[in-house]
Amino acid sequence: MISRRNFLTTSMLTSAAAMAVGNPLFAAQSQATAPRSGLRFGVNFTPRKRWWYCWLDWDKQAIADDLSGIAGLGLDHIRIQCLWPLFQPGINSVSDLLLDNLHSLLDLADEAGLDVEVTVLNGWMSGISFLPPWVMPLARPQNGDNFNIFTSPAVIEAEKLLFRRIAETVGGHRRFLGFDLGNELGVLMGMNNPVATNDADKWATEMLSYCDQVAPGKFHVNGTDHSHWFNDCGFSRVTLANTGHATVTHTYIYFDGVLGRYKYSDPASLHLADYMIELAYAYQKDLNRKVWTEEIGVSSKEMPPDFQPEYMDRQVRNIAATGKSWGVTWWSSHDIDRANKSFDNYEYELGLLDLQNRPKPLGKKFKELAAELRRSPMDTLPRTTALVIPDTGLSTKPWPPDWRFAKVYMDLIDKGKTPCIVIESRAKDEEYLRARGIRDLIPCAC
Repeated sequence: MISRRNFLTTSMLTSAAAMAVGNPLFAAQSQATAPRSGLRFGVNFTPRKRWWYCWLDWDKQAIADDLSGIAGLGLDHIRIQCLWPLFQPGINSVSDLLLDNLHSLLDLADEAGLDVEVTVLNGWMSGISFLPPWVMPLARPQNGDNFNIFTSPAVIEAEKLLFRRIAETVGGHRRFLGFDLGNELGVLMGMNNPVATNDADKWATEMLSYCDQVAPGKFHVNGTDHSHWFNDCGFSRVTLANTGHATVTHTYIYFDGVLGRYKYSDPASLHLADYMIELAYAYQKDLNRKVWTEEIGVSSKEMPPDFQPEYMDRQVRNIAATGKSWGVTWWSSHDIDRANKSFDNYEYELGLLDLQNRPKPLGKKFKELAAELRRSPMDTLPRTTALVIPDTGLSTKPWPPDWRFAKVYMDLIDKGKTPCIVIESRAKDEEYLRARGIRDLIPCAC
């Protein structure tokens, strides 16, 4: 049984007066979403027919049916994946056919009333590497360029070509939300693409700036996984929190190191998403900037199916109660057909909809939450006590997740406190602390 003190219910929250900091939506939303307010609810789209290999075997009716199922859950956006080697089979070659299929998908999304975030440099997804062959080691030329995707001038030029061609194709589409640079690009840093943090940050800053150049006014982000938030490796937390139009977190108790320390029903599991939001927000310079829970999901590997809707309910409410969230985008829309072999068993049953396009219990719960929280938004939970953490100081290895900061936060949650987070470099900035409504500081003994 979970202690009531560890579950954020509406009755525990204060009035909207506590929402003074960080409440307005970030100004640079796409035109398609400018009239919206409040928390966004969406899903990472996984096509039922042939997964994302469907880019090569396009079936408009199958995609339309999938998107109709998603719209039936009352969601407002999807995140999609452009498998990099399919869209760009050569360093200076972009597939016109797949660009046409991408435009077709956005047209179908428009019919379903869904905005679309387009993830471009997808060389990693669902446990499988999809790096283009022309960036692999055997394809490297003899001219001294190692074709590292983060530092090679030739590869960066090719990456920009792909973004430019996609922008020319769908950049003006009314359902184009924006670009996500790539899916969990930090993973590729360990796949023959090692990069120092300074160079990784330089690359991300340059590419996000280029996205603004070719698709101005849209919602561009860097869709990284947990590794940079739990370890000092790859992209820095400062850069992730201050480039692009929102800060992204991916929240999985399976991958983020929770289940090695806690039970699935413990407060640490139920508060992982808001911990990552508070951590990301601590590094942001703009207090009006939002944090996007771009991926969050759960499977029967982690907990019994009958607890999953409750897990979703508590995580989503805890996200909403921060007042700092742009939206919740669940992973994923549909289960993966087991006819598509080679995926880890974890990946096959993460959908809100089954292979017959019918809502599963999680899908029904997410629909209920989206409707309720749009109709009656949660007030922001006041966080007057801040955990002060070092700006850096976590493990420099990408795995396993270093839980030194997170453990202290979770210990406070377990004691009935509702902390926010401040980094040491800002702990003596009284104006900043006042702006955030922080009255008490707790040093992190970690």
